[in-house]
Amino acid sequence: MMEASGLSLLTVILFLPLVGMTIIAAIPEAQGRNIRYTALGFSLVIFALTLVMWASYNPADPGLQMVQRWDWLPTFGVSYFVGVDGVSLLMIVLTGFIMPVAIFASMASHILEERGREKLYYAFLMLLEWAMLGAFMIQDLIVFYIFFEVTLVPMYFLIGIWGSENRVYAAVKFFLYTLAGSVLMLLAILYVGNQAGTFAIPEIIAAVQSGALVFPFSGLFSTQSFLFLGFFIAMAIKVPLWPLHSWLPDAHVQAPTAGSVILAGVLLKLGGYGMIRILLPMFPEASVAWAPVIGVLAVIGIIYGAWVSYAQTDAKKLVAYSSVSHMGFIVLGIFALNSQGIQGSILQMVNHGISTGGLFLVVGMLYERRHTKALDAYGGIWKALPVFGAISLVLTMSSMGLPGLNGFVGEFTILMGTFGSEYLGFFFALFATLGVILAAVYMLYMFQKVFMGELDKEENKHLHGLSWQEYAALVPVVVGCFIIGIYPALFFAPMDSTVGQIVAQVTQFVTTVAAR
Repeated sequence: MMEASGLSLLTVILFLPLVGMTIIAAIPEAQGRNIRYTALGFSLVIFALTLVMWASYNPADPGLQMVQRWDWLPTFGVSYFVGVDGVSLLMIVLTGFIMPVAIFASMASHILEERGREKLYYAFLMLLEWAMLGAFMIQDLIVFYIFFEVTLVPMYFLIGIWGSENRVYAAVKFFLYTLAGSVLMLLAILYVGNQAGTFAIPEIIAAVQSGALVFPFSGLFSTQSFLFLGFFIAMAIKVPLWPLHSWLPDAHVQAPTAGSVILAGVLLKLGGYGMIRILLPMFPEASVAWAPVIGVLAVIGIIYGAWVSYAQTDAKKLVAYSSVSHMGFIVLGIFALNSQGIQGSILQMVNHGISTGGLFLVVGMLYERRHTKALDAYGGIWKALPVFGAISLVLTMSSMGLPGLNGFVGEFTILMGTFGSEYLGFFFALFATLGVILAAVYMLYMFQKVFMGELDKEENKHLHGLSWQEYAALVPVVVGCFIIGIYPALFFAPMDSTVGQIVAQVTQFVTTVAAR
């Protein structure tokens, strides 16, 4: 782990959104075009720099790269500490990718014309990007907690100001749910940091692995388990894992289109990322002990989310509940505790961000034209908007896990990891496979209701075509579905060595302790 002597690329990427937010704040409210294009320009530059970061990354090195560390509160062992490895790399790139997509969607929406406050809206998007990037880059528990919490603030206002009719209720529910879980995580962080004498994540993990730092473990109700649960509950709410999921459908349905895209595309991934980054290597014995319990919750979430999706009459709520199912797959793969499962989960986090984010774009664009999300209000839309129908079909098939598209690769790898897991195994994989089958049912049901059949409603016959901003949002998403589906090795390569190291930190540590 080598520290950068000047500003590392990660530091530049991290603080560019704050520069963009500052410039947006200085632009008069009346200059809406300048506000929009400033936000878009910064988001595109940030995405380009994340690709430079990826190109500069050495996949053979499992440790942190492009490290920058400055003491912030040295008395308490708190520092500004950024670095990237195989777990965080794709999450940073995904954040950079999703933000321009969300901004293009915002530019095509009429919500800002109706509600106003355009400067505040784009400033919140920049603040949100900064917080999400920080959460994926930071290697200090206290600073990670700060970024983890700051993501709540802009999303709360994006839902509460520019959301639909029940937006305030959804925003408050989202905030309270996630804040409640985070309080438990803060208590666990303070205990861990006090015991370790530092809040630096790599140093704490190294101390645990060497035996210099011991969190006593004697079963599901021991010190290590309680620390594990303090972190896990916060992460599970963020995912969200059944039964801690009920805030998600409300937040998705009430959020503006860009808010739903960012929420599905990136914010939910903070939970899965935190499980891999913190829980597994820091609390290896508790991770192994709790794996079957968490596996059961994940499988229930997979089947429950799929079943409830099919029952929906609101297109946006259907896609929202599908997230509960898809994120259940991700948690299942993580707690398979093997390389296949964890790599599949990391890739599936990217896949879900692209596919489900794309479906929220589709629903949002339909809403812009018809001002309803009811499935029964549509039918035969492909005849009115054939290109839009073709794009929507690709995204539908991607979410179903059709071979050749991104969703298949992630789900297949997770199922293989679950099947071969020492801690989960055949029956977990079997029941999870039901989720794949049910996904085909509810996704085809939605597509058939909206796009197929007769174009027999007069108000659907004269829908205007896609704007260039809408194409700019949708086309990169569709391209991403094909690139990952056809060439997944490009995405597996950077995570391979880091994930192998994490698996060894868990399984070898537990084996060594058991042998003593």
